[in-house]
Amino acid sequence: MPASVLILGANSDVAKAAIVQYAANGCRIIAASRSTAELQSFVQASVPRAEQVTVMYFDAADFASHPTFYASLPEKPHIVLYAAGYLKHNDDAMVDFEGSHRMMQVHYAGAVSILNIIVTDTENTKLERIIGLSSLSGVRGRKSNFIYGSTKAAFTQYLAGLRQYLFARKVTVNVIVAGYIRSKMTAGLNLPESLMLEPSFIANAVVNAGKRFTIVPGFKWKLIWLVLKYSPEKLVAKLP
Repeated sequence: MPASVLILGANSDVAKAAIVQYAANGCRIIAASRSTAELQSFVQASVPRAEQVTVMYFDAADFASHPTFYASLPEKPHIVLYAAGYLKHNDDAMVDFEGSHRMMQVHYAGAVSILNIIVTDTENTKLERIIGLSSLSGVRGRKSNFIYGSTKAAFTQYLAGLRQYLFARKVTVNVIVAGYIRSKMTAGLNLPESLMLEPSFIANAVVNAGKRFTIVPGFKWKLIWLVLKYSPEKLVAKLP
């Protein structure tokens, strides 16, 4: 029987590309987002068998709604992808706590809220994989994006512990540590073209995730990840 995939934050560019790839693999998909009309239009235009995809409303920051949302799923998932995202530039976030708090809610608190509900449902014996879309910004604190980065770092650490928590149940947990993605979130930013990755490339890493916890798509970004992770603090402090 084809797998059931729950995608949270399904209106992101990577999530949309993942919908197309999971659908091509024959999966049944529950695509959950606040932007249901836009998402439904995308599914109708991009998925040959649109009936494979059920679109549902989900707000990562509305924690009180999460138990009801999970209980209302048409079926329990084999695979869960958490791809919800929100970006407030660091200079703005420093003087706008509402924006900072929104990043904390979407990237970390919302993930903990809904994923805890999912993994404590021991009646769902089908659950086999949870994948989180994180960022290289969460590898080391840097002065240009440390508020956004700190929310992604918290998310990554939560997933690392969740992986251990679910080990005995043979549920795999992966984190996709992505670099710059050509998406609506990065539109307008002055980013080096040579380092930009397409959403479909990141989605391919999601759909084909293996057993390894940390997955860094792209050879250049693997090198950058190693530099960020293991460089001395004096060097990191000189980075933007």
